[in-house]
Amino acid sequence: MRNSIRTFFAAALLLAAATQLPAGGLHVMLGNPEASPEARKHNAVLTIILAGCHEPEKAPVEGAAITVVDGKRQTIPIQLIALSKPGMYAVTRQWPARGRWVLQFVAKDRGRVASTLVAATPDKIERHSAKMAMRLPSEKDLAALLSGGDKPEVARK
Repeated sequence: MRNSIRTFFAAALLLAAATQLPAGGLHVMLGNPEASPEARKHNAVLTIILAGCHEPEKAPVEGAAITVVDGKRQTIPIQLIALSKPGMYAVTRQWPARGRWVLQFVAKDRGRVASTLVAATPDKIERHSAKMAMRLPSEKDLAALLSGGDKPEVARK
């Protein structure tokens, strides 16, 4: 009986060790362009940095600037400038310097998704409004930032 129990536990341990762990986290973090001479050289208004487990710097990332004009949503793709540090990108102003915009950054890799939303006004990037999530951005978060609200949905996995 004891040998059967030992054999069972040994097999269970081997199985647990052989089981692949789920993919680690992926995050799109905002950075300060003033902290990077390379980003300053590109006149960046923001930097983004991919962070997490399992080579986050290899995840494809896309950016967009979103606003609402006359009740219609407008989206402008943002070209990201890859910097020499892997997974770090400079963001230059590619949207009109009037109105309220939401900058959306989404990275996807190996079934992982990460996003960050941040409001932008003519004068500044509102870093305090940034919403990071390990999922696609929600319409509720986007609408809250576009309207200038400060109660977006809490990020959930």
